[in-house]
Amino acid sequence: MKIEFRKVPQTTKELVVEYNSVKIEGTFCRISSSLVKINAVLKGKTDIDCCRCGITEVLEVNEELNLLLSDGIYSGNEEEYLVIEIEKSLIDFDEIIESELNSIKSDYHICDECQKYGDNFEKEF
Repeated sequence: MKIEFRKVPQTTKELVVEYNSVKIEGTFCRISSSLVKINAVLKGKTDIDCCRCGITEVLEVNEELNLLLSDGIYSGNEEEYLVIEIEKSLIDFDEIIESELNSIKSDYHICDECQKYGDNFEKEF
């Protein structure tokens, strides 16, 4: 789902967007002329690879999202929210979901089978 930045209402609206088998559920609203606030939960299932053996497992995703979308370069100092800079004044919620999933997939994950062998391997950070 895509929405133009200027069309985001200042009153809080419900947000439900599904992309593949994952969806964002929550609220969003414009808090200034160049900022949109999203408070939501990312829910669903995604495939993730084990860092040790490479086998693919299904991971249940349930992540809280506190996002600020900035129309252009963000110059504030916000620690509570993750800030995403939007290009061309067009918010693409599918792209946001995909980005969050890629972030989850980049984490260090070990499958149930490899966890049985313990911690007898070298971790790279």
